[in-house]
Amino acid sequence: MHVLFVCTGNTCRSPMAEAMMQEALVSRGVDQVTVSSAGTGAWDGAPVSEGAYLVGLSTHRARLLTRELVKSADLILTMSGHHRARVAELGGEDKVHVLGEYAGRDESRAEVSDPFGSDLASYRQTYEELQELIGGVVSRVAGTVR
Repeated sequence: MHVLFVCTGNTCRSPMAEAMMQEALVSRGVDQVTVSSAGTGAWDGAPVSEGAYLVGLSTHRARLLTRELVKSADLILTMSGHHRARVAELGGEDKVHVLGEYAGRDESRAEVSDPFGSDLASYRQTYEELQELIGGVVSRVAGTVR
């Protein structure tokens, strides 16, 4: 199974989610799942944002969401509804969900706010929110591949 996380620039939220999911899968011994990320408006090759770097991301490079990436993923988790709409436009309507909804939150709390351009406290808050959501995603995904 391949999971793809999607945000706007692929410099903070989706790469943070990707790194957390990879770490959680390894710690649970789940090796049948691969993870990647992309952005609906990413500049290919851009480094992570400063705030994302300060909360632990370093080597990631941004990648633009393409029809090929959508096609290659089995599950696509987006940070917001407008990202979900873009994935659907690229042919992924049957495998895309807003991350919070997939992790069990109600629709009013499903979106993950974008910390880009904000202070370090905002990045830390987003990191903590993603950590909570990824726990639910890993449990759900691990149950489908065992």
